[in-house]
Amino acid sequence: MFQPSAPPASLGADLRALRRSRGITLQTLAARLGRSVGWISQVERDLSHPSIDDLRAFAGAFDVPLSIFFGQCATRAGEDGRVVRAGARRRIGAEGAALVEELLSPDLTDEFEMVHSTFQPGASLPAPQQRPTTEVGYIVSGRLDMTIGGQDFTLDPGDSFRIKGEPFRWANPYDRPAVAIWVIAPPVY
Repeated sequence: MFQPSAPPASLGADLRALRRSRGITLQTLAARLGRSVGWISQVERDLSHPSIDDLRAFAGAFDVPLSIFFGQCATRAGEDGRVVRAGARRRIGAEGAALVEELLSPDLTDEFEMVHSTFQPGASLPAPQQRPTTEVGYIVSGRLDMTIGGQDFTLDPGDSFRIKGEPFRWANPYDRPAVAIWVIAPPVY
């Protein structure tokens, strides 16, 4: 079960970025959460601090895992918003999942996000997924099968791919993990 740590210093900016990337107005989000526009605005400006239940509601409204709001370690002086150390990445998704993703971007406020993805042996995306994004991935190690726009590909280390708002699936039917660096614009987590 997910055990939350402290939310990142960029929580308000991350929430604003998620809301804007989905084209959701403050009014619409307030209605979904049963909260006032003023309160949401204060949360986005780090003037008010949401409870864990509020963060669960935000996660549901944005269709992201609750873990995206936690897990970032403290940064060294001068590194906040600029550097993400290997041991300080925010984990995306459930612990022990077949796909382990870590946010390489310092926060969600850029035009894109970078994700370190590890696909465990035997893992697969059960149904095609389609997002209003442009995504580019680079295979660091292992082997990964991808279906992009109905066409099948087997990718090896050093190979890269692009998905432009079309249906895609992935699978790792091989006996070792596949690791990819994934760039997504606009951010979806």
